[in-house]
Amino acid sequence: MSDESEPSDDVPFNREFGLQPGIVEEIRPGLRRVLCNNPSPFTFTGTVSYIVGRGKVAIIDPGPADEAHANALLDAVKGETVTHILVTHTHKDHSPGTPLIKQATGATVYAEGPHRASRPYFESETVSTESGADRNFKPDVELRDGDMIEGDGWTIESVATPGHTANHMAFAWREGDALFVGDHIMGWSTTIVAPPDGSMPDYMASLDRLIGRDEQLYLSGHGAEIPEGPRYSRFLKRHRLAREASILHRLGKGETDIPSMVRAIYIGIDPRLVSAAGYSVLAHLEDLVMRGVVATEGDPVISGRYRLAG
Repeated sequence: MSDESEPSDDVPFNREFGLQPGIVEEIRPGLRRVLCNNPSPFTFTGTVSYIVGRGKVAIIDPGPADEAHANALLDAVKGETVTHILVTHTHKDHSPGTPLIKQATGATVYAEGPHRASRPYFESETVSTESGADRNFKPDVELRDGDMIEGDGWTIESVATPGHTANHMAFAWREGDALFVGDHIMGWSTTIVAPPDGSMPDYMASLDRLIGRDEQLYLSGHGAEIPEGPRYSRFLKRHRLAREASILHRLGKGETDIPSMVRAIYIGIDPRLVSAAGYSVLAHLEDLVMRGVVATEGDPVISGRYRLAG
């Protein structure tokens, strides 16, 4: 899920993606993708589901509870056996289609675990991200970081990447030297980090982790593939640090609240994205408060007021 409200700065976004919903596209031998018809300001052209292998295959991110998309995926693997279903995270544009595929195939479902918050939330807080949480999801097998999932001719390593959600997991395809990055990294936009689902320090640490890995090709949950993934991740890291600097610059002018910061930082923002921008600012502020750089009193969430510490 994207936070398209973020200004682009120097991030080399790619908003060209011609895949049409329901069409099966082979990206390279042993890898296919199918686009769900769920476009929005947060999902770009829709959720991308991936099929790894031939004959006995894995499906990564079945998408929303959309029968047309589930049927397109099942048509794509007609005559084959789906042995594994892998889910990157439990937002409603990624995981709720899992029961439809599991019921039809009997495949085993793998994921980090059920949905959970990255931290306790407050009664005054509106606990809602733009895509919503799939609180009904429960995998058959809960993965730990570094677990290996083996299929017929393919091997996938689970790579914990919390930040967008607490249970976000990327999947490294060993034979294809590629990384399925879910919503942690997207080529068309920055990712929303919205508390309580998301955590900015976790997100930044996960960026650093991927920067240190060898995989160059990133396959995202929305939009086109990302070549030179670690290099692109460094752009995203600089972008987040620049956003933090903008927040601190605004606080340098005096105590203020999140809506005021959004108006100052996100000039000309699409009204549909104001809430996402507020959550992004909140995620940065929570990190800054935890580090002792910023102080707050009263309600620490949307209605709270913030100032530079010291």
